[in-house]
Amino acid sequence: MKTLLLATLMVAPFGAMAADAPAPVVERVATFRGPMPTGVTVSPGGRIFVNFPQWGDKPAFTVGELKDGKVAAYPSQALNDADPAHATATLISVQSVVADAANRLWILDTGAPGFTAPIPGGAKLVAVDLATDKVVKTIVLDQDVVLPTTYVNDVRFDLRVGKAGVAYITDSSIKGPGGLIVVDLDSGHAIRRLSGHPSTSPDKGFVPVIEGKPLMSRPAGGKPTPWLVASDGIAISADGSTLYYCALSSRHLFSVPTALLRDETIPDAELARSIVDLGMKGASDGLAEDDAGRIYGGDYEHNAIRRYAGGKWDTLVTDPRILWPDTLSVGTDGYLYFTANQLYRQAGFHEGNDERKQPYELLRVKIGAGPVLLK
Repeated sequence: MKTLLLATLMVAPFGAMAADAPAPVVERVATFRGPMPTGVTVSPGGRIFVNFPQWGDKPAFTVGELKDGKVAAYPSQALNDADPAHATATLISVQSVVADAANRLWILDTGAPGFTAPIPGGAKLVAVDLATDKVVKTIVLDQDVVLPTTYVNDVRFDLRVGKAGVAYITDSSIKGPGGLIVVDLDSGHAIRRLSGHPSTSPDKGFVPVIEGKPLMSRPAGGKPTPWLVASDGIAISADGSTLYYCALSSRHLFSVPTALLRDETIPDAELARSIVDLGMKGASDGLAEDDAGRIYGGDYEHNAIRRYAGGKWDTLVTDPRILWPDTLSVGTDGYLYFTANQLYRQAGFHEGNDERKQPYELLRVKIGAGPVLLK
């Protein structure tokens, strides 16, 4: 039997209208009570999946499907019953879920509950066939790419590359070097790129300000310290030629050619010369892309979603309910979906006091474009 998590499905507009033109309308898709969600993805067929990492809320499952007003463990409760002794065969702590062009749900398992060192065999990619709801592939990331400090965060796919496609993953470590991981989906071979490079690292001296207060680690009875998170958000261009990425503790977006990123014969020092700083986008957690060539990023300091098009950034929408836009996903219905999970209100940022106010929300805004599905 699939374990259920209480959620409420709804579509209700809110947000102010601009004086000179209608502002995009932000719609509430669902609310969640209980564990805090991070990731969301919308499959080509319109199914919605979310995930709940093991950060302390003790979710009964780490991946779920949103359906008929409830979230059910997906693809089964058995797979979601974490067993460190069988880390390759169970889900430990999932940070991201992404549906691909072949109608599969890819589950990115950090293998690192509570940001601990990854359990051996726990950091992995798991593919579920959405036609059968069965696991069809598991790729365990080995120690060449998963360091003791690694926290794999988000992923993008291009199924046209090689025999079975390629995955690009961010390492958003809070204790060591950030970086990008490139995975051959046929062989499972993976390489680590730009490890510790400034573009995959937190900006020096970065301290975001949210609701008028600097965001820092503030443990109960402890001294405040900067909270520095490495490469986190990731997106891919509509033609698959460019990968975009950003550190969570930064306001910059960077890009790099995917062909060079995949080429193991090119050393990082040479690869770094092809990196482009695309400017100040606001401080983002997640990124997304659409088939019109635009890139989207959350702006967690300003309750906003930002958009990059034609070499310029603009603000797509702001709304007081966009409380830490975490993961972004474009659906085939022409909407950009994103979770608003109040991450910055967790107890570790407020001297041991959990200031989150449930429910958490899944929101969306019409963008008039579809997802990038590279097949």
